[in-house]
Amino acid sequence: MIHYVCKYTPTELFQGFGEKCAVLEEMPENFEMSDQIAHANLCGFGKSVIQAVLEGKAEELVLVNCCDSMRRVYDIVESTGKCKFLYMLDIPHDDEECEKVKFAASICRLKEAYEEYSGKKFDKSLFLKAFEQKDTENKPYIGVLGVRVSGVLEQMIRENIQMNVENLTCTGGRRLAVIPEDMQKMDEEAMFLAYADALLCQMPCFRMNNSTRRNRLYLDPYLKGIIYHTIKFCDYYGFEYASIKKNIKVPMLKIETDFTSQSAGQLLTRIQAFSETIEGADDTNPGKEISEEAKKRMESGVYYTAGIDSGSTSTDVVILDRDGKIKSTMIIPTGGGAMMSAEKSLELAVEKAGIQKEEIVRIVTTGYGRAYIDSGDDSITEITCHAKGAHYLNPRVRTVIDIGGQDIKAISIDENGAVKNFLMNDKCAAGTGRFLEMMARTLGLSLEEMSTKGLEWKENVVISSMCTVFAESEVVSLVAQNKNVADIIHGLNVSVASKVGALAARLGKNNPGEYMMTGGVAKNKGITNALEEKLGAKLYICDEAQLCGALGAALFAYEKCKKGE
Repeated sequence: MIHYVCKYTPTELFQGFGEKCAVLEEMPENFEMSDQIAHANLCGFGKSVIQAVLEGKAEELVLVNCCDSMRRVYDIVESTGKCKFLYMLDIPHDDEECEKVKFAASICRLKEAYEEYSGKKFDKSLFLKAFEQKDTENKPYIGVLGVRVSGVLEQMIRENIQMNVENLTCTGGRRLAVIPEDMQKMDEEAMFLAYADALLCQMPCFRMNNSTRRNRLYLDPYLKGIIYHTIKFCDYYGFEYASIKKNIKVPMLKIETDFTSQSAGQLLTRIQAFSETIEGADDTNPGKEISEEAKKRMESGVYYTAGIDSGSTSTDVVILDRDGKIKSTMIIPTGGGAMMSAEKSLELAVEKAGIQKEEIVRIVTTGYGRAYIDSGDDSITEITCHAKGAHYLNPRVRTVIDIGGQDIKAISIDENGAVKNFLMNDKCAAGTGRFLEMMARTLGLSLEEMSTKGLEWKENVVISSMCTVFAESEVVSLVAQNKNVADIIHGLNVSVASKVGALAARLGKNNPGEYMMTGGVAKNKGITNALEEKLGAKLYICDEAQLCGALGAALFAYEKCKKGE
């Protein structure tokens, strides 16, 4: 098996040798092996290539000199001696005639190198058979654009987007305008020139000098949404994203990875929420149908619905009566597992309501632990549920800010409470509930004490780093300098507000209306004051702020039952 990393790689050439080709798309859990021999700032994909070679998953490999990272990867892989066949293909930056001639010569050199390595002879008939003409059907689709996605990530997208998905990244959407019958009549020099022409005339990747034709990708009338992928330390597609987000007319989700599988849970939430935004929560998450037993219970006139929000810090439950009014709520710490915490929280909410558990006819789960709760009839992302809950609590809200235990979300909603757009922080803990917990522990305070003590500040202390580790070091240093604890807390509040406010402002400026803050951090007066100052607007905060996700989930359960009546 010959692995390659770029759609400009002449894979049909290797099929002329009777060999199979595959995109190298390993998404390792970590870079434990590659970090030992590669620079720390090498892009994640480059490290994944090195990791795959070191693990023996790519013994024959063709790279391209598309960027400095790939050149470094080639040198590192060559030094390991782990590849039986390793080749760096010179790819032009233009598709002009002289560049096509040069590229044809490069393909010929690759052919000769593989002949020498393998001892096989190139078979023209096998080569020409490799050009399969694929029929294309015009129908609505979601386009995956940007830099290459791993097989794991592409599968995750396809499994969670109900619409057709097209991989249009730098390794997907490979289309060659070739007529094998015409090439059959050519001599080898002319044939490879025509082949080089076909390869270079594909939809250009963003590294090409003239990539203006790429606007066809996002102006296609059949395109209904874009998932745009970038990789940390890779600038090419970051620039393209910045340039197209102002002009597109369809919803777009940007996801950035380091090409490891460590943030799979957060990526899944983003993808599912994007699907719910485009197609509606009911369409993307139909869930179980209402059972006959539940229908009989509904006919009796006494029934309830429930929402369970399984978060990293707390597990919240809201129970609604048959009129959609809140009957009971419960918040408990998420303990030794999502399932156990969900069952306990629901039992306590049922007991508090003074009802029987059997009277609950439908349960919708949300939050990061939703996939691990068996008792739910449906599962909807916390982004869509927070929007639903916020609209119920205040229909004038248009931007929802949720600071959770491990992430920050800014959600733009319409007049019906549907998600228009959303932004999340990456997998860094900066600015989250965990960040505040760690800072409180460093100062020897409880979260309750920390939420009020910062209101008494006098000196404007600046916390320059939002990294949890570095910020902790800064706090320790400030304590050593005898800085007032209230001033340090105020500095932390301002740093959190700056990060959160930047997310919210990017959405709110195009969606006028009230701001609402949800989640447990909404109780922190120091944070909310600093955030209001950053936004230049008041935050709507209510007693049910922490229950907003569970409330939204319960509302989805309630609406499903009403439709079934």
